Amino acid sequence: MTLSVTVLGCSGSYPGPDEPCSGYLVRAGGTAVWLDAGFGTFANLQRHMDPAELDGVVLSHAHPDHWVDVLAFRTLVRWYRPRSGIPVLSPADVRALAVQINGDPAPPFDWRVVEDGSVEHIGALSFRFSRTDHQGETLAVRVDGDGASLGYTADTGAAWSLRALGPNLGLALCEATVEDRAPSPDLQHLTAAEAGADARAAGARHLVLTHLAPGMDPARSRAEATEAFGAPVDVAAIDDHHEVHP
Repeated sequence: MTLSVTVLGCSGSYPGPDEPCSGYLVRAGGTAVWLDAGFGTFANLQRHMDPAELDGVVLSHAHPDHWVDVLAFRTLVRWYRPRSGIPVLSPADVRALAVQINGDPAPPFDWRVVEDGSVEHIGALSFRFSRTDHQGETLAVRVDGDGASLGYTADTGAAWSLRALGPNLGLALCEATVEDRAPSPDLQHLTAAEAGADARAAGARHLVLTHLAPGMDPARSRAEATEAFGAPVDVAAIDDHHEVHP
């Protein structure tokens, strides 16, 4: 099965009307992993697969627009469709917050703490992590499966680059939260132009913008990223499906 990513949510920082926050279903080789679990993404996940059959979850950082729906998933597999040992990968502070809210994540979860440079495997997929330029410990993720590679920035400012995830990225899923750098020069997010320039420098073959703040103009973001990237760019939308080829 070709490495693929399905958009479950892509709204930046907070949900807009009918716009869940960050969440993606990544699949290859018969393995299905939920990458980030922002507000509203668990509901959308259920339209694409039986969530009780997920092989694992990967969470990039502790900001709630990227992880809190994993608590709803835990309710499902703890009490209604009991399972045990489901891998969950995250920075330490995400696990600490989950424990504070729900207690010990076992038995449903085998929660593994990851950090900059960590490499983990879930089924047919491998995950390599790189700390980004964002508040708190935030980890970008390189996903490899079926001979193809996906790079996900999570949240980051311009001081980090996709190049940290290594070469041969078939698809870069890159945040583009802000329209203009000038009003907030220290904001640790990217503009569309910055995302395009970074994906080009990293040698990514295809770029998909995500995490646009509600109310932003996707056409403007696409145009600015396309100019910087030097090739056509997509803007993530709910239920979009992208295949990543070697």
